[in-house]
Amino acid sequence: MLYFARGSSVDQQSPDDLRQGLFAALERLGPRKKVLVVPPDFTRFHSQAGTLTRLAYDFYGPALTDILPALGTHSPMTAAQLDEMFPGVPHELFRVHNWRTGVTTVGDVPAAFVSEVSGGSVDFPWPAQLANLIWSGGHDLILSIGQVVPHEVIGMANYNKNIFVGTGGAESINKSHYVGAVYGMERMMGRSDTPVRRILNYASKHFTRHLPIVYVHTVVGRGGDGNLVVRGLYVSDDVSGFDLAAKLSLEVNFEILEAPLKKVVVYLDPAEFKSTWLGNKSIYRTRMAMADGGELVVLAPGLKEFGEDAEIDRLIRKYGYCGTPAALAAVRANAELRDNLSAAAHLIHGSTEGRFKVTYCPGHLTRAEIESVHFRHADLPLMTQRYHPDLLQDGWNTLPDGEVIYYISNPALGLWACRGRFPN
Repeated sequence: MLYFARGSSVDQQSPDDLRQGLFAALERLGPRKKVLVVPPDFTRFHSQAGTLTRLAYDFYGPALTDILPALGTHSPMTAAQLDEMFPGVPHELFRVHNWRTGVTTVGDVPAAFVSEVSGGSVDFPWPAQLANLIWSGGHDLILSIGQVVPHEVIGMANYNKNIFVGTGGAESINKSHYVGAVYGMERMMGRSDTPVRRILNYASKHFTRHLPIVYVHTVVGRGGDGNLVVRGLYVSDDVSGFDLAAKLSLEVNFEILEAPLKKVVVYLDPAEFKSTWLGNKSIYRTRMAMADGGELVVLAPGLKEFGEDAEIDRLIRKYGYCGTPAALAAVRANAELRDNLSAAAHLIHGSTEGRFKVTYCPGHLTRAEIESVHFRHADLPLMTQRYHPDLLQDGWNTLPDGEVIYYISNPALGLWACRGRFPN
């Protein structure tokens, strides 16, 4: 059922609008005694999920007993991050998702189905795994909150991905990432109907229909002044809200360019991007726009690691962003990658397949570290002096010496492609 829907490509919803919309939906749901909220973590700070979680806390009061950030494989949130993203919400309500040990396998999507929807790319069963708190917490409402935006693993982020991947287990996360990588990012990004989404939908239909999950989706874009604005808010207990949000997100978050981009500069906010695991969104989201032989310059003042998980960090350092053929060969030859398929998928995601160059300008990693994973390195202070974020605007910029670049201030907020590379 669709409980609330408001959105358009020109809508600008204020905090008061969000309050009114969310409260209208929650009132339609009726009284609840034990509520669990599942928002994204700090890596989705701009989703407005922090504001909506605070509003849910205001609405339910003591009945809101648990908040479980959908960490996936990300690092737990710090106290400072909780205060910044969820101001006024007591820290004692927050639980930490343990993707390695804190999950229950609730069913298996058959290998035949996985093979069918992936076009034969893989033929393993997919285990539906959920955080124990979701599966057996005894809540009479599970409020899943997040932003719908183009995504490299599943096509469009959120809906049941927030549950099955955000609070999933090692095997389910690994295999879902691998399905998407082997099938091909370009075949999925910006699409709401993809192999990974069909697998999650199968799991929702067959294993979790009894759970009282309600989805709260936002669509966030940039206003005329460059600031972020909420373009849509949708609340439903089925796919209807996600479908509406995904359609709007394509209007708001997708940039179609007339020709491939030869030089792109991306800035990674140090509060949000500390690893290439996240920072490689600069590659994922621009790859369909990049010209063959072009250059992507990534200004990454917060970059201090490759993977947020220690084992994944080790694997990235060992194998590097080597391209699809080499990554698939490494999976076949090495059990450690077969046991960490999300890392293998990430090696594919972060490679340009030799089409264009990636120059990372890290705040903390060394030249040797950057070059060891097959990226180029440049000095951050020098490159920031030339491409200063405060002096650039999103989109085309002409520098004083005549160089023309395309600038992106936050790659997590959109998807870029040149005409002809994204079929309607």
